[in-house]
Amino acid sequence: MAERGRLIGLPLLNKDKAFKWFTAFLSFILLLLSIGILFELIISSRLSFDAFGLKFILSREWDPVQRLFGALPFIWGTFVSATLALFIAFPISIGIAIFLSELAPRWMRQPVSFIIELLAAIPSVIYGLWGLFVLAPVMQIHVEPVLGKYLGFLPFFKGYPLGVGMLTGGIIIAIMIIPTISSISKEVLSAVPQHQKEAALALGMTRWEAIWRVMLPYGRSGIVSAVILGYGRALGETMAVTMVIGNTPNISLSLLDPAYTIASVIANEFTEATYELYISSLIELGLILFVITFILNAFARFLLWRMKRFEEVKV
Repeated sequence: MAERGRLIGLPLLNKDKAFKWFTAFLSFILLLLSIGILFELIISSRLSFDAFGLKFILSREWDPVQRLFGALPFIWGTFVSATLALFIAFPISIGIAIFLSELAPRWMRQPVSFIIELLAAIPSVIYGLWGLFVLAPVMQIHVEPVLGKYLGFLPFFKGYPLGVGMLTGGIIIAIMIIPTISSISKEVLSAVPQHQKEAALALGMTRWEAIWRVMLPYGRSGIVSAVILGYGRALGETMAVTMVIGNTPNISLSLLDPAYTIASVIANEFTEATYELYISSLIELGLILFVITFILNAFARFLLWRMKRFEEVKV
């Protein structure tokens, strides 16, 4: 090999070092891309930041005719819809993951897992169409009137049943993130060592106790990662939620009222923005969403680090 290298006139390379630098280069491409996107968002939103400052984040006004822009209703809509979706999706996803990893017959596991993973690949506009023509009428006729009748004394269920609104938006996002959380959680629970399960059963635990006291704590960090990944997708979901959330810049405790998210207002109004301040304000909304996602991921990494550190100390 050395003779061959001298013959072709090239220095001999340490393959391990070459591979290391190549993979480092690939990693830096993604890092540079993220920095470039952040830099461009900051530069393009400077006009809006100079005009409104921090008031942009705190203001509830969004009136392109009067040239008044505030992000608070969209930040509210984004957080509430994503959190509501996670609140609905989490128990369902964990239940699916436990069933497929431990309780389902072997012949059923692969087909059901395949269908769930297939749901994650369906374009969001398909979910949006289904939500608009199927889910929204069902919510308007059958679900929201019942919620208003029996739970209307709570501020969360006051208002006229419109079909489209925060509740419908949260449900459609929940349906979209269930495949992501359940698939990752299933893989995490399947990776729990067999001897851990057998030891729990040998100590006299029931199947349920072994799952609750051994498997779920063992895979806790992986499940948290799945939840954070699902929540990140919920925050940035655009098309499906745009079609069912009502698209009204409104801050209300009622889940029946229409709302608006950051991703939805960017998608709806960017083509209609006819002057620079309008465009800059929409880009600043994108910057806010970028920062929220970054903080969320940083918090998730910190949480995982604390959990691993706690487990090491405990051992």
